Amino acid sequence: MAKSIVSAVLEKLSSLLMIPGEIKHNFELALDLEEEIGKLIAHFQDIQSVLQDAESKQVKDANVRNWLKKLKDVAYDVDDVLDEWSSEKLKSQIEKEEKEAKNFPLLKKMRNSISSFTFQTILYYKIASKLNGVNEQLDTIATEKDRYKFGLEKVVEEPRRLITASFIDDEEFYGRCQEIEILANMLVGENNSGGGLKLPVISIMGMGGIGKTTLAQLVYNHSDVECHFDKRIWICVSDPFDEIRIAKEILEAFKGESSNLVGKDNILQEIRSHVSGKKVLLVLDDVWSEDATRWEHLKTSLKHCSTGSRILITTRNEKVAIIMGTTSSNLFLLNTLSLEECRSLLSRRAYYGRTREECENLDDIGWKIAEKCQGLPLAAKILGGLLRFKRTREQWQNVLDSEMWDIEEAEQDLFPPLFLSYYELPLALKQCISYCAVFPKGMILRKDELIKLWMAQDYLKGVRCEEMEIVGEEYFDELHMRSFFQDFRGDELDSGIMKYKMHEIIHDFLLVLMKTECVMLVNHDFEELKVDLSCESARYGTLIRKEAAPTEPNISCFRKLRSLLIDSSYHDTSSLRLYLPRLFDQLTCLRTLNLSNGLFRNSIEELPDEIGKLVHLRYLNLKNNKKLKELPESLCGLCNLQTLNLKWCDSLKELPCGIGKIINLRHLENDQTNLSLMAIPKGIGRLTNLQTLSLFVVMGNSDTSSLGDLQNLIHLRGLLKISGLGAVCDVTEAKKAELENKKGLRTLILDFTISKGLMSDRWQRDGRLLEALRPPPCLEELEIWWYSSPTISANWMMGLTKLSHVSLGYCLRLKSLPPLGKLPSLESLYIGRMSRVKKVSVEFLGVEREEILAPSSSLESPSSSVIAFPSLKHLEFELFDLEEWEDWMPLTGREEHISIMPRLCSLTINSCPKLKALPCYVLHNTSLKQLNISQSPILSERCGKETGEDWLNISHIPSIMIDSVRIQVNCSSVEEFGVLQFQPLHSSSLSSKNFLKAFSQN
Repeated sequence: MAKSIVSAVLEKLSSLLMIPGEIKHNFELALDLEEEIGKLIAHFQDIQSVLQDAESKQVKDANVRNWLKKLKDVAYDVDDVLDEWSSEKLKSQIEKEEKEAKNFPLLKKMRNSISSFTFQTILYYKIASKLNGVNEQLDTIATEKDRYKFGLEKVVEEPRRLITASFIDDEEFYGRCQEIEILANMLVGENNSGGGLKLPVISIMGMGGIGKTTLAQLVYNHSDVECHFDKRIWICVSDPFDEIRIAKEILEAFKGESSNLVGKDNILQEIRSHVSGKKVLLVLDDVWSEDATRWEHLKTSLKHCSTGSRILITTRNEKVAIIMGTTSSNLFLLNTLSLEECRSLLSRRAYYGRTREECENLDDIGWKIAEKCQGLPLAAKILGGLLRFKRTREQWQNVLDSEMWDIEEAEQDLFPPLFLSYYELPLALKQCISYCAVFPKGMILRKDELIKLWMAQDYLKGVRCEEMEIVGEEYFDELHMRSFFQDFRGDELDSGIMKYKMHEIIHDFLLVLMKTECVMLVNHDFEELKVDLSCESARYGTLIRKEAAPTEPNISCFRKLRSLLIDSSYHDTSSLRLYLPRLFDQLTCLRTLNLSNGLFRNSIEELPDEIGKLVHLRYLNLKNNKKLKELPESLCGLCNLQTLNLKWCDSLKELPCGIGKIINLRHLENDQTNLSLMAIPKGIGRLTNLQTLSLFVVMGNSDTSSLGDLQNLIHLRGLLKISGLGAVCDVTEAKKAELENKKGLRTLILDFTISKGLMSDRWQRDGRLLEALRPPPCLEELEIWWYSSPTISANWMMGLTKLSHVSLGYCLRLKSLPPLGKLPSLESLYIGRMSRVKKVSVEFLGVEREEILAPSSSLESPSSSVIAFPSLKHLEFELFDLEEWEDWMPLTGREEHISIMPRLCSLTINSCPKLKALPCYVLHNTSLKQLNISQSPILSERCGKETGEDWLNISHIPSIMIDSVRIQVNCSSVEEFGVLQFQPLHSSSLSSKNFLKAFSQN
């Protein structure tokens, strides 16, 4: 991390070599500022050249760690000063533009100009003074550097890498039986030809210490593998990838002696002659290199071996596996051991030489220590070896109670393999993964949130502003491929949000790296937080509030914190109300602040004005503060703010009027505030960097934003919900919004309600308004609510070829459904509360009359048959308010050439009491896996098990539920199909209860 922050500071300093024009007339001030900046650059450049060596030596040398800590502290201080400088200049520029826009009299303009000039001069004197103090500290640090005799960048000593061999002691091995058989079959099985490749490459991929080499050794020595291959060769590759050394070792394995050949071509030619006609297994253990050119020539020479030959590699990086030629079917992702396997491995060493009585006395603690290993074989071996020499139960308990990073054996033997993975990371990725030490152990991470946190710490800079999120995705994917993150499967109804976890041992390792920079505070049982004074210069902090402490949280002493995450999973934020003003007064270096509430109804009701003092703040999370009613105007002075999360702040009535001043705002996450938020202030159109605007509320008066204010927000992406469309009188405002130009939008929700209920004269205007709100052609999800025209005739809808989800709800005047069957990518469709729809006609299928009447003989081939709803999987009709729907019309005439809903998996019919029957194309649909009918008595009777008129037609469906009673379950089919509890996307904000609640409140 030291190299990261030093490099970032140097980049900022270099851009300041040109002294600002407004102080050039003040020769003395300009000279002082230029001199201080020059000194800083010289110091940091001198130190930067040895940082790589210093960071590699800190693992073993506590003095080097202490020197790096002092260096980082100074670098962070410089960064804060420079950020304060740029922030003040930006705020001054915003104020200047505002005053110029107000057209003040000349005299007042002159006063404003003099005031601005005076402020700038004072600011530069203050900056010069602070930089002078930092330079004095750097003088001392630069002098101390020479004591450690660090090597320059080009001659840095790399971490020691273990050389492996093919031999293994079977008695030291536990578990992995299934993995061994799978891999052995991949090596010798005839069906595993690697997709037709001449020489398939099979990769074992996983994090450091998970047992990749051990598994490769076991498979290498498997009896079936020994018999199958004419020649087996084991090479420990490590880093760097030396193709000449590897080639010579392969040649040596064939000849039984060292080769005297010189020249790459000669060696490769000799290998080619030896492998020709032989079935060869080549194991390349511990491959790191991402340079494909180093491997290509060697692999070409090996391709002359006979069919059935294999290459097996072990690596920590999925990208390396792909570069080496591994296909997805040959990528073997190695998971952690089970608890039972981990305990057996630990017990083998820990219980060595003990009596049965001793083992039984320690067994309960042994299980808990095995859990501590988190399935990592290396951790089990190390702790097992440590416990062998711990004779008493108290000593074992002490190991259990210790954090992994406090155990000396773990620091010496477990963390070095993980440091190799860290050492190989590019500089930008090192700081990104190091930041993750700030999260509580075992925390589930959302990819999009983590990227915003990295962005707030300036880890994604150096690229064009609008691309930071894309760079963050690339960084995350790279770390994921290198096994720093693990996939986490959450709730099936979680909208497909990607979630991840870090292995706890990796988290422990990061805490060792960030020991002096990261502080984790937990309050228990109303005790006052005890603070380690040695951590007062920490930059990243997490407060876990297990109790609502009656005294002020003792974190204000960490005045240099850049990140503060307050975890309120155990208690709501309301108890923080009295302490926030002082925290904001003192923690003025914060760039990231998480004040999100847990799943509690109670919360803080307001933010104090002191929030405006956090001039460096870039990320503010207020999610789930359900009693938060307003935000102070001082928030609008945070010109660096990039992310403002207001999700589920469902008492929030308005945003601050000056929100247009937050010109760096990129993500305004205000979804699930639609029941309280009355309008969006004027000025939102100035936020041209905005990428996320979850909810845009139209009020219909001149004091708030109009649809036209969306025009300049061309970077909007993801979800946009526009509510209050019923208040829009001018259709040209909708055209000004230019939604079609917002190419990043994927989900659009159009809500035609207004704050005072439904208007009676809207029905013609809603149709024109919908036509004007043409979305981009790449839209994937569309929802329309409370639309009041009798038809949906928007010409653009059928042109949305990528649309996969549609919801239509509370369209109370709609008489017929649009021809949605024409949409080629539509996978899920929700239709609700259409009180005037009496029948669902053939037009709903999107099939033209002439296509229905066309004889099958006129079609050129079976592939040219007509398909309605070609991709639809989930269909739901529910809550028909006036219960008018009677007919779902079948096709008539010759229809064998028309295919309808060929991929339909689930159908839900809810509250349709007059519906007479399901059409034959539904009853005979063989792809249907789930049928759910409720509060529809005619259908319920027709579909009754054994007795219903339609039972024989639907009995093939694996899962059938009638009025909440599951009358048929085919477990194997349902398991294969998966859990189907279909919900319309974003339905939590659109349910009838929520809408009725909104109208009753208004």
